[in-house]
Amino acid sequence: MQVPTMAELMASGEQPEILFWVGCAGSFDQRAQKITKAFVHILNTVGVRFAILGKEEMCTGDPVRRAGNEFMFQMMAYQNIQILNGYAIKKIVTTCPHCFNTLKNEYPELGGNYEVVHHATYLQELIDTGKVRVKDGGGYKGKKITFHDSCYLGRANNIYEAPRKVLEALDAELVEMKRCRSNGLCCGAGGAQMFKEEEKGTTRVNWERTAEAIETGAAVVASACPFCNTMMTDGIKNKEKEDSVQVLDIAELIASSL
Repeated sequence: MQVPTMAELMASGEQPEILFWVGCAGSFDQRAQKITKAFVHILNTVGVRFAILGKEEMCTGDPVRRAGNEFMFQMMAYQNIQILNGYAIKKIVTTCPHCFNTLKNEYPELGGNYEVVHHATYLQELIDTGKVRVKDGGGYKGKKITFHDSCYLGRANNIYEAPRKVLEALDAELVEMKRCRSNGLCCGAGGAQMFKEEEKGTTRVNWERTAEAIETGAAVVASACPFCNTMMTDGIKNKEKEDSVQVLDIAELIASSL
């Protein structure tokens, strides 16, 4: 795939329209890499000039801050901000709500001021302006799709409509879970829980959330967060529903329907 880095563009005197912030999951997790590739495929198809930081990109520091290590967070943030400011970055798009929330809401007080957009909002803009056209009768026409709201996209940043507008473009039937939008249930990965075993309880959060998704009768559980994707996929496997229910990111749904 053709993915230019900021260093390469700067060497040739170019400036991209957007910096695509890949994030740790999108870089290293095998499942989330597919989301990264799908989003890059969309950007390449519509001709958006973009670049990534590549090896210069460090974790935003979201998990360590949520886990309570403020010192480590500030070290990581300062390093990222120095690199971003060095490249005079104005606009960042990311496929991870955790990166989005941290870059948008927590970096400004440390000197990192950028226009930060989540890919749900960015995809909606591309669809609304006619740059992204979904082919008639895309593979999801008439299929039941339910959308799982990411905590950092929804409650933390009040983005509920954009991902649903993106799904509407697929001409699918959107069915909502009982708990959705501002009343949505966490997938169980937030607050650095993704990286540790949960405390003792009667059930797992992701099992409960997956059960709600299966109840809708949807063939596809759509998400807009790599962590949510992992947790919902694990829940589907636990319920042994892999044959009948897919968990896909909105970028994957659009990329396969271009």
